[in-house]
Amino acid sequence: MKSVKDIMTSDVSVCRTDDCLSDAASMMKQKNVGAIPVCDDQGNLMGMVTDRDLVIRGYADKKPESTPIQQVMSDHLYSCTPDCSTQEASQIMAQHQVRRLPVVENGKLTGIISLGDLSVDEMSDHAAGVALQDISERPELH
Repeated sequence: MKSVKDIMTSDVSVCRTDDCLSDAASMMKQKNVGAIPVCDDQGNLMGMVTDRDLVIRGYADKKPESTPIQQVMSDHLYSCTPDCSTQEASQIMAQHQVRRLPVVENGKLTGIISLGDLSVDEMSDHAAGVALQDISERPELH
């Protein structure tokens, strides 16, 4: 069975805790992603910010573009380690209704795995389908 480190994205763009809403939005546009991990200066994972966080907790609440990302990021995170199996990662994603899972080792971000990563891997495709089905059954989360 493959492990997360075999299919994760390891070149991950991150925001720093003192970046602002417009920094995160610009990075999402530039990288064509909907979620960005937030790390401190030592690379420790502090949170995640999604396009939905920016809209719902930021712009819809009329927060200025200069608002620190810490005010809108999610800091209650689920993660896995690089040695976690792809099956375990998909189970974590399904159980906690998340589409992206930070990969952390000793508190430091080493990568990220998404449902898309799981779905393009033949061995993980079924697990990704199950995770997506479980996530899709909870419309209140979207």
